Amino acid sequence: MPRAQDLYKLWSEHPYFDENTRAELRAIQDQPGEIEDRFYRDLAFGTAGLRGVLGAGTNRMNRYTVARAADGMARAIASHGGDALDRGIVIAYDSRHFSAQFALLCAQIFVGHGIRVRLFDALRPVPVLSFAIRHYKAAGGIMITASHNPARYNGFKAYGDDGSQLPPEQADAVVAFMDQLPDLTRLTWPDEAQARSSGLLEMIGEALDQAYQAMLLTLSINPDAVKRHRDMKIVYTPLHGAGNKPVRRVLAALGFEQVLVVPEQELPDGAFPTVAMPNPEERSALSMAIDLAEREGADLVIATDPDADRTGLCVRTREGTYMVLSGNQIGLLLTDYILSARQNSGTMPENPFVVTTIVSTKLMRKISAHYDVTLYECLTGFKFIGELIKEKDENGDMHYLFGFEESYGYLAGTAVRDKDAVVTSMLIAEMAAVARDRGQTLYDRLEDLYSRFGYAAEKTISLAMEGKQGLERIRLEMARLRREQADAFPGVPIRAIADYGGQVRLNLTDGKREALTLPQSDVLLYELDGLDWFCVRPSGTEPKIKLYFGCYTDDAASGEACLQQLLDQVAARIQVILNEDAS
Repeated sequence: MPRAQDLYKLWSEHPYFDENTRAELRAIQDQPGEIEDRFYRDLAFGTAGLRGVLGAGTNRMNRYTVARAADGMARAIASHGGDALDRGIVIAYDSRHFSAQFALLCAQIFVGHGIRVRLFDALRPVPVLSFAIRHYKAAGGIMITASHNPARYNGFKAYGDDGSQLPPEQADAVVAFMDQLPDLTRLTWPDEAQARSSGLLEMIGEALDQAYQAMLLTLSINPDAVKRHRDMKIVYTPLHGAGNKPVRRVLAALGFEQVLVVPEQELPDGAFPTVAMPNPEERSALSMAIDLAEREGADLVIATDPDADRTGLCVRTREGTYMVLSGNQIGLLLTDYILSARQNSGTMPENPFVVTTIVSTKLMRKISAHYDVTLYECLTGFKFIGELIKEKDENGDMHYLFGFEESYGYLAGTAVRDKDAVVTSMLIAEMAAVARDRGQTLYDRLEDLYSRFGYAAEKTISLAMEGKQGLERIRLEMARLRREQADAFPGVPIRAIADYGGQVRLNLTDGKREALTLPQSDVLLYELDGLDWFCVRPSGTEPKIKLYFGCYTDDAASGEACLQQLLDQVAARIQVILNEDAS
């Protein structure tokens, strides 16, 4: 591992790197495996920007890898010429360790390139950053966060001028500029005092928050229902993140008077001391909120992740227990709520459309058809939903109503172009008030939805494979699955395979091939009988492979049985392949 050793020597000895970095690296001088993992590659900059474990090394999140990414993005924006420098960049950050420091560092680097910077004066969520980019007509944006990852992670999300995360071609342009700086020790930037006195650095405060909230309130569908049920108890937890103030403010502004916040999880804390991982889809992360809901008899529990782009939800069942809903279930409820409200009030626009991803619930096909609304299915990643909003609504003659992905990301309205847990929390609470008007809970609404459109048994599982060897095993497995096609899963009734890497769909019944029009992506989607399916894809942000499953039947018992059988067959086979490729 000569490259790793050479870089380790440079980082641990060169005076360019601060003493804490050099000391951290000297402490692992007798750990060749650790040295290899920290330096075998540069932390990858993809369509989600950077994300990785905090620490010293080229394959870690630290001030130097962040500086390299910020420098590449600054050069990319400067290369556009025109008014890009004055339109500038907006920078936000969440509650994670070093988020505020990394955000300021990015600001200093952009100022060093003569680019105007608007930096938030305290932590803010992803949707507020996206809104601010569009509000200020900025050339781009940066969010320092690792979303729902464990506390040892942080990240750098890069945004374009439309408020969406960078699409692949723009991310590639940033990488190209990053690669023009082979010697990191030549990268310099003005210090904080110089940046603040430059006239290029502006702090963003309360005025932007007020503009964002005013926009959110225009997306309320039935504020009168809230007035009738202002005393409805809602438990909310920001999981130590950036959602605390904006979520509570908008719920209060809408009229809810009994929003109970989990006190132990209220304040920002990058250590996330009350949870193993601040992921709102995990019941373990919501245990404190559920305990509070049980004590108070709350109708629902809402949770947001540290950067408040993902939303979790627990609803009270008829037995009084609390059920954690899946990302698909939340998306289905909100879609049905928004479309039915539009239809019933006569406010359905011409050419309406909704969006979800190819790995989200197929029940969306039935719901959108029922309301005569066009459904688009895009690749995983909310930037692709943002692209469709721009193409079909902003620059076309269609009207966007709602979009979501199964990984707990949702968006109503077009003033934000990324997942928005704040508007989602508002609409969930309002939907619960509307349900109360009918003597229902959200659990009842879900049961009613299944009775009208059929039952959906769905599940997503992740298989983590850390480090360089894990990434290689994932690569080998995807290559093997492509070679073996349906033979990889004996006994599973596969009818067609959509290979988004090769951009072709193979019909196994007649052998015909058809081109896929979505962008290239390392995804294999297997179509079974009816709407049933499963999918295999590497995560775009974490060292893991993700498996998605969906079975659709008339009742829950048969649906869950079908799902369990499919999951057992596919997951067992994937494990066998992984073990064989590891040997």
